[in-house]
Amino acid sequence: MQHPDDGLCPPAGRTGSPDGESGYYTRLNPADGTVASRVPAHGVKAAVAAVNAAARAFPGWSGQPAAARRAVLDRAAGLIDGYAPEIARLMRAEIGATDDWVRFNLDIARRHLETAADLTEHIGGGVRRDAEGLQMCFRDPVGVCLAIAPWNAPFVLGMRAVATALACGNTVVLKASENCPAMHMLIGRVLAEAGFLPEGALGIVTHAPDLSEEIVTALIAHDAVRRVNFTGSTRVGRIVAELAGRHLKRCLLELGGKAPFIVLEDADLDAAADAAAFGSFFNQGQICMATDRIIVMEQVADAFAQRLAALARNLRAGDPMLGGYALGPMVSEGVAQRIEDMVADAVAKGAMVLAGGARRGPYVDAVVLDRVEPGMMIYAEECFGPVAAICRVQSEAEAIGIANDTRYGLSGAVFGRDIAHALGVARRIDSGMCHVNAPTLNDRPDMPVGGVKDSGFGRFGGVQMLDEFTETRWIDIARAPRRTGFGRPDSGAGI
Repeated sequence: MQHPDDGLCPPAGRTGSPDGESGYYTRLNPADGTVASRVPAHGVKAAVAAVNAAARAFPGWSGQPAAARRAVLDRAAGLIDGYAPEIARLMRAEIGATDDWVRFNLDIARRHLETAADLTEHIGGGVRRDAEGLQMCFRDPVGVCLAIAPWNAPFVLGMRAVATALACGNTVVLKASENCPAMHMLIGRVLAEAGFLPEGALGIVTHAPDLSEEIVTALIAHDAVRRVNFTGSTRVGRIVAELAGRHLKRCLLELGGKAPFIVLEDADLDAAADAAAFGSFFNQGQICMATDRIIVMEQVADAFAQRLAALARNLRAGDPMLGGYALGPMVSEGVAQRIEDMVADAVAKGAMVLAGGARRGPYVDAVVLDRVEPGMMIYAEECFGPVAAICRVQSEAEAIGIANDTRYGLSGAVFGRDIAHALGVARRIDSGMCHVNAPTLNDRPDMPVGGVKDSGFGRFGGVQMLDEFTETRWIDIARAPRRTGFGRPDSGAGI
């Protein structure tokens, strides 16, 4: 365990040591119940102070040239390897991350910083000369941005929540997840070490779970907060959107998913099984883009199911601190129990277990369920666990119908050797992202990532992300002073 005063609080953006409201909050390791981290348990007073500090820092940070902001982000990307051992230790302790998941977080978080750095050179506008004069559009930073990041990919999604906002010249308050508070505080340390950030430019708010709603409500209501980004469940995202709407604040939401994975008759079944296993089981399925519903043409279903089950049987769950396990613990034993209940419900209603199925405390081995149908809990609900659910279909139209038979629309995948045909199927899936001959789990910082329907709105990544963190302004310079004649008799003046 590392004490919060041992440097976990970033020197820039510090929200203050405990102010007497709550003291400290202890996060326990989901694998063995030992202390994973101990951080300041901030209350509403400290959260508001963080926003005030960010508002004071905004003129200095937004006034920095793009090259200076880029330099900070580039240096932060270069620091990640040096922090890798501490990041790995905290991710294992706080969320039970495996070595593969740690490496994924390190790699993609670095790429988020590099992409954000590149974007500093594209935060332009446009200029056009016409008969009336010079028409100019500017992209300006908006002010203080509130970032609410989840626990499941703490370094990736925490860094994504702040990097582009800072690149655009905004200041940020990051509300850390209660499940990985020390990991999110480490993001502040990395950026503070990278170079000049005015005091308060990045604030990290940590808190005990019972204060989450109160703190989020106060942060969104604060007059200085102009934009909100949230990654997490649809249930909580709806609350965030309602609060933001009440205060007329734009929000960016990436929410839950039920990613379909369609296997066409001409698919490479070995490649499809490999991608399905990765999408279903990586990080114990605790990913919003996880493969949740595998839709297979009946003609190839047996062969595909056998391949996937063979892969799954090798994926055992255990304590990542011990090594040798492909899967770690679920984030809590209660979540593991929910997965067990979903599998039991499916079996009771006719599904077949081809691999896995047993729970040991917080551990669930990779599960393959065949013949999943409507009416089963796992057919409709987001699983968020290591379960591959196979639905067999007789036609392509039925496959697309099942793919879209959900309130979610985040990611999807289609496997088939006829690329043009597979692309046509992908275009008919209601999702913000869809991948042909690639897993549903595909996070590229240079591409627009986001969903439709109950999976949220707005886009993280790519140049499209600039819309979320800048305000577009129109300023014109008249060719000559325009005389309207307004108020003069018979002038016919008007705009």
